[in-house]
Amino acid sequence: MSDRLFVSLQYVLPKKALTQLAGSLASLRGGAATTRFIQWFVGRYGVNMSEAANPDIASYPTFNEFFSRPLKPGARPLANADLISPVDGAISQFGPIRKDQIFQAKGHDYSTTTLVGGDAQLAARFEDGHFATLYLSPKDYHRIHMPCEGKLTRMIYVPGDLFSVNPATARGVPGLFARNERVVCVFESARGPFVLTLVGATIVGSMATVWHGVVNPPRSGQVREWRYDDQDIRFKQGDEMGRFLLGSTVVMLFPKGPLSFNPTWGATKPIRMGEIMAKL
Repeated sequence: MSDRLFVSLQYVLPKKALTQLAGSLASLRGGAATTRFIQWFVGRYGVNMSEAANPDIASYPTFNEFFSRPLKPGARPLANADLISPVDGAISQFGPIRKDQIFQAKGHDYSTTTLVGGDAQLAARFEDGHFATLYLSPKDYHRIHMPCEGKLTRMIYVPGDLFSVNPATARGVPGLFARNERVVCVFESARGPFVLTLVGATIVGSMATVWHGVVNPPRSGQVREWRYDDQDIRFKQGDEMGRFLLGSTVVMLFPKGPLSFNPTWGATKPIRMGEIMAKL
């Protein structure tokens, strides 16, 4: 199928209905049928089960439990760096924010204000700052970790579309990451604020954080916000902060100031959680 046809079909397919169905099926305890499907998935996508804390495919009662599996201790050593990659994935794009514009793909940009759900005051904190977009493929480890130490201040759920987030769709759908459903997590660090945005996609059944649990569903169609200013919720670099149930993308925002991304980074380059992302 051509990229153009793949993108065009997404405009007409019932993406939310397909996502709800996928979420329901992924949580079913299907016994032998679940095991067979996981075996097929591992073979189809080349999932490395030797890294899993539990490599026994038959022991996972649901596909969701397999998909969000933890890794063995020490499987992802943390680099000695100011910022580390929060996920296993591929580097989609990274670089400077041009005033309030984030580069998505050739011919497509989107604004920080739209990404964070319309909060211009929050977006202004990242004017002329830095961004990084990381794509998680089906074979990747799907837990999300902290790129540096941080104190949680806000979480914003932004309803939206559920387009695929693969590279072909990023090239073909304007404003994709600020158009899809997303969970915006805002932190304060010793070097200023930063944002981790969990972007939903077709058949991503849910997104969850360690302090809240599953954020979606429900899908109310309304922006929802939680503030944590009066709580002391802190994370160390490398701590788990959330997970996807089925794969997607993480968009990070950092404020204006000195930041040097890893010079070995390049578009579509694979990266593992814990590897060096940037120096401040």
